[in-house]
Amino acid sequence: MKESHRREAIRQTLTLEQFIIDRQEDLPPSTGAFSRLIRDLSVAAKKVNSHMRRAGIVDVFGTTGDVNVQGEVQQKMDLLAHQEFVQALKRGGECCLIGSEEHAEAIPLRNEVGADGKYIVLMDPLDGSSNIEVNVSVGTIFSIYRLPDDHEEPSLKAALQPGVNQVGAGYVVYGSSTMLVYTSGFGVNGFTLDPAIGEFILSHPNIRTPENGRMYSVNEGNYNSFETGLKHYIKWMQKDDPESNRPYSTRYIGSFVADFHRNLMKGGLYIYPATEANPNGKLRLMYEANPLGFIVEQAGGAASHGSGRIMEVQPEALHERTPVFMGSPAMVDLAERFLRGEMTVND
Repeated sequence: MKESHRREAIRQTLTLEQFIIDRQEDLPPSTGAFSRLIRDLSVAAKKVNSHMRRAGIVDVFGTTGDVNVQGEVQQKMDLLAHQEFVQALKRGGECCLIGSEEHAEAIPLRNEVGADGKYIVLMDPLDGSSNIEVNVSVGTIFSIYRLPDDHEEPSLKAALQPGVNQVGAGYVVYGSSTMLVYTSGFGVNGFTLDPAIGEFILSHPNIRTPENGRMYSVNEGNYNSFETGLKHYIKWMQKDDPESNRPYSTRYIGSFVADFHRNLMKGGLYIYPATEANPNGKLRLMYEANPLGFIVEQAGGAASHGSGRIMEVQPEALHERTPVFMGSPAMVDLAERFLRGEMTVND
């Protein structure tokens, strides 16, 4: 067998657990705790996937009747996903504090029997859940930090770290196939769930996003409340110009994970700006923008809040929001230039 074919055969059977063990061996100081944490998150993702595949057959559609801390009507699957991830992290013992979009306060785990973990996990258990009933792809987003050395006990203050302090981040897309994508700061790798064996298999090694793209994702229903620079940029992308392959295509699903994943793989720009209704943006800094910002940067892309790098923002609250411009670096750079007023529709 040729060497290239042998490597391909190995890659096609490399499970997530084998992959993280191999990576762990490349870092001698590692204790294996981070690897076990990723394993725990992947187990919860498999459980959520199982629930998702039965949606419509069992009663997981619709709302719980409650409103979450974000002021959004909570879907039954939101709560179910939250419970699965919290349970997995409690059982695993590597996590000392959880922050969830579906819970008003941070959840300390040090009071759990035998819990002495050193990692903080912040997550959106089920992004885009309102789309479940129409079979649109939804996802889970997670962000991982270490408990600071000067904090003996986990606390909200310990969780309020800038994105540059992340030691890991990832997301799961529940779509035509279920895929887990994560980074620990050494590139981005994607794993597809093989339902025949119940394992995530390395399917997309060393993901790199294109330098530029021809797609943008934005809710143009809010166009009238966008700032002038962004309006100009959108009109610029819609303008006919064969030399620069314009006009670009609008692709907006309404599930952040799904839009982000497509743009990461194919090249493009995701935009959720400040609006009159949401002057600080709508997406959560800690649960959505920071983890996906970490991933896109590790894949060669960029993540901005419009005038700077998202991951350098010092958070002040667990559920803080931020504008988002994320994707191919050339497109993010151009967005910032339009927002600064350095470019117009005719440039």
